[in-house]
Amino acid sequence: MKVACFSTKSYDRQFIDEALESRDADLPQHEFRFLKPDLNRDTVVLADESDAICAFVNDRLDREVLEALKVAGIRFLVMRCAGFNNIDLKAAADFGIRAARVPKYSPYAVAEHAIGLLLTLNRKIHRAYHRVRDNNFSLEGLIGFDLHGRTVGIVGTGEIGKVFTRIASGFGCRCLMYDVHTDPAMESLGEYVSMERLLAESDIVSLHCPLNPHTYHLIDADALQTMKPGAIVVNTSRGGLVDAAAAIKCLKSGHLGGLALDVYEEESGLFFNDLSSQIIQDDVLTRLMTFPNVLITAHQAFFTSDAMRSIAMTTLTNLDCFESGQAVENEIVDRSE
Repeated sequence: MKVACFSTKSYDRQFIDEALESRDADLPQHEFRFLKPDLNRDTVVLADESDAICAFVNDRLDREVLEALKVAGIRFLVMRCAGFNNIDLKAAADFGIRAARVPKYSPYAVAEHAIGLLLTLNRKIHRAYHRVRDNNFSLEGLIGFDLHGRTVGIVGTGEIGKVFTRIASGFGCRCLMYDVHTDPAMESLGEYVSMERLLAESDIVSLHCPLNPHTYHLIDADALQTMKPGAIVVNTSRGGLVDAAAAIKCLKSGHLGGLALDVYEEESGLFFNDLSSQIIQDDVLTRLMTFPNVLITAHQAFFTSDAMRSIAMTTLTNLDCFESGQAVENEIVDRSE
């Protein structure tokens, strides 16, 4: 298949090329055309003469773009990520475009990054690093707290949430869990509770759930006020889970003790790009970056060599199954109705 791969960075091409080179000769052959621009209404024309497109988290896949893809002859859409909230699935079905994703690649990558964010924010490691670089060895303002014995709330116990819970349990934390689908196997590590109780009792809340109409702004002004004074929120899932404007108000009042984000609701056009010579126009993001108790990374939780290899291999497998007429195990099904 001819595949137009949008939002391509050097590392995307590296791992996809390596996966293509390592394939058996009897497997379907795929020709990738690597494109730097994000997919949107202005760049969709670049998909011409392709059979499929490969897209990422911030590519635009609304009805207008999908209709243009249909006109261009696109039959299949492969997401090289787990999330698919940027796809209008009803429109895709209307236009006969099937879609698949990478539902899991390395839950360890994301869970370990979430723990890294928490440790860094709590112990002020990022601030200490810059101090020492300036020959400032003072400890003033760098005090943190022991994770051991603290209560950690895990929202979502899918693959990533499970790994995060195991790590937190290993630190000696008391784990409270919330998920619409409970897993009895996790009950040895913690307790499933209501969302209200999780927020009220947790010193740290870590988000590991998908973004959908039910979870949009899950952490809003009301949820933040329900939390314990001084609690920390960690989000490595989807930016839309946190109402950033409400978080700013809660940070300013001192009620929210800290915020660690690897994702941001309006990250499209910002994250994954070098904007160091530009003025950032997003006032909410720039305000967040002024707080000493806010830590932001640019959607890099997934970014390990292990995860990238897995993403590339699963993406090719999805293409193989579609091309050969087999069932696509990772096909995205619209369950909105």
